Amino acid sequence: MRNLFFRSKAPQPVSVPEPAEVPEVRGAELSSVYHGQRIAGDFYDFFRVSPNRVLFGLLDAAGGMEQTRAILTAVQQTFRSAGTELFSRPEFNETDAMIELCQGLNRTVITAAAGVHSCPAFAGCYDETLGIVCYFNAGHTAGLARDGNGIAELHATGLPLGLFSHATSDASMVALEPGAVLLLVSRGIVEAKYKSEEFGLQRAKEVLEQSPRAASAKQLCASVIDQVQQFMRAKPTHDDVTALALSRHS
Repeated sequence: MRNLFFRSKAPQPVSVPEPAEVPEVRGAELSSVYHGQRIAGDFYDFFRVSPNRVLFGLLDAAGGMEQTRAILTAVQQTFRSAGTELFSRPEFNETDAMIELCQGLNRTVITAAAGVHSCPAFAGCYDETLGIVCYFNAGHTAGLARDGNGIAELHATGLPLGLFSHATSDASMVALEPGAVLLLVSRGIVEAKYKSEEFGLQRAKEVLEQSPRAASAKQLCASVIDQVQQFMRAKPTHDDVTALALSRHS
């Protein structure tokens, strides 16, 4: 998706890094929805890295579009090139590969920003054969995984990208049973405000909890965005507002 963003002496077309087309995922669905024009540093991407694995990520670089565009462009290049190389090896340890990807993205943010620049990020690799997501959460809003037992929060496994050149992040795994869904929401969703009250992660959990089990990943993302707008009583203009979901078919 491409949009127009900043102004110089005259309106100039500026595009954010464009995500790949949503890959076909066997036995599951992957989707992302954002509201309106990009005004800040949200970025998402997803692509196939092997015959049975799909890599996806949601990042939220601090600052406005003018500050973050070059950073996100460099991050996308690393995400795709390093992700493909790491996860397409004939033999590899999935958690080690995810940690190495996180370290590479961290260095890319620091280099592209020419210094410290906070960039919370959540990235995961979905194994279609096993229904397992190997992920890291670098200071990002907690991921939400819903299955028959309820909703689990996937908390941070390390610091945001872009803060320390030698920072490390752990990698974890979450199993998605048939009918389960993983939902990621950007900071712009949890920090959306009406008067002095924030939308918060709890309301995102409630949307996920109340979402029909048969709802598609795209429908779930759209429901979250819609609830944010209803909560604010206005269109969100405070920040980028993005939701990404991976749902496994029943």
